[in-house]
Amino acid sequence: MPSLVVPSLIAPSLIVMAKQPKAGAVKRRLARGIGAVAAARFQRTTLRHTLMRLGTDPRWRTYLAVTPDSALAGSCWPSWPRISRIPQGQGDLEDRMQTLFDRMPSGPVVLVGSDIPGISRTHIADAFRLLGQADAVFGPAQDGGYWLVGFKRSPGRLAPFDDVPWSTDQALAATCANLKGRKIAFTATLSDVDTADDLESQRAFAERLIRPT
Repeated sequence: MPSLVVPSLIAPSLIVMAKQPKAGAVKRRLARGIGAVAAARFQRTTLRHTLMRLGTDPRWRTYLAVTPDSALAGSCWPSWPRISRIPQGQGDLEDRMQTLFDRMPSGPVVLVGSDIPGISRTHIADAFRLLGQADAVFGPAQDGGYWLVGFKRSPGRLAPFDDVPWSTDQALAATCANLKGRKIAFTATLSDVDTADDLESQRAFAERLIRPT
């Protein structure tokens, strides 16, 4: 009997990247301002916040991509039935991002971090909508980087992340330059949290996230 699976009905894929929330190993720039334990607590709690907001939406399939790979089965990660946990793979940030896009099923793919207080389902839905007309989509950050990147399909032979100066105000511009000739769209500008000053600008959110539990 012929298969009833229709490939075109494959849901879009959302990847949330996260690092194991271990004191001293995560959010080091933030830790310089608030301490390593509070920074790890921020990492752990903001990840849960992000997954609660985004991970149960039936319009896309959500993947939690974790690093290091050896922590994949750890108890530190939030767990929901609709969210698949996968390893980020080896290498630098650009290598791991490229690997994640290459591993995804057919269809549009959007990738975000877990430290964007203002992120919502509306932002993700808008990014997938923009990919209906564009080859790539970015969510610019106020510091010149980006909090979201997506492609209509796997970047394949493209190398969008090569030689990107991460953690600088040129990260977005450099990635866009690597996509020369491709149609690029932009969704809302949001702020991520890398430093104590960033956290202070999100005071109400911060007080909720880093208080002891």
